[in-house]
Amino acid sequence: MLRSSTRRTLALEGDEKWFLVHTHPRGERRAELHLGWQGFRTHFPTIQKTTRHARQLRTVRAPLFPRYIFLILDLKRDRWLSVRSTFGVSSLFSCDDRPVPVPEGIVETLIQNTDEANLTLFNSGLTTGQTVRILSGPFVDFVGQLERLDDTGRVRVLLEMMGTAVPVALRRTAICPAA
Repeated sequence: MLRSSTRRTLALEGDEKWFLVHTHPRGERRAELHLGWQGFRTHFPTIQKTTRHARQLRTVRAPLFPRYIFLILDLKRDRWLSVRSTFGVSSLFSCDDRPVPVPEGIVETLIQNTDEANLTLFNSGLTTGQTVRILSGPFVDFVGQLERLDDTGRVRVLLEMMGTAVPVALRRTAICPAA
């Protein structure tokens, strides 16, 4: 999990709220850096993703939400208009020219599920033998039993089909606990 000192710097104080910043294409790191130089605190959730190029598989760090980062602002205290003109920033999510806060609990949950390497983990709450629902792919909405979790972001789920248990390998992000 994320170090407690990093969590403390991302804790909200007073009238602070989380806001959403839209960045230029592949400009999340640049926006985060320049906002940090201005004294703003940000959170940029990342995941490990396996990419295939020229018949080679590589595991890379990728944004959880491409072109978006989260920003802490107190609209009464902070000069939030400067955010829009920051290098790497395309816009600040707003309505009627006023920034709209992210609903409470969303960013906090992402931060709680972040490890020391600042990677967002989705295996919290998942245990072997648990009933899970598949969220994407050809088996969407199927319910099965979680057979295996591994550190590479893959899971194996047993689905009951045609009277037999069929193992299916999926990304960890493609499942959630069944209700």
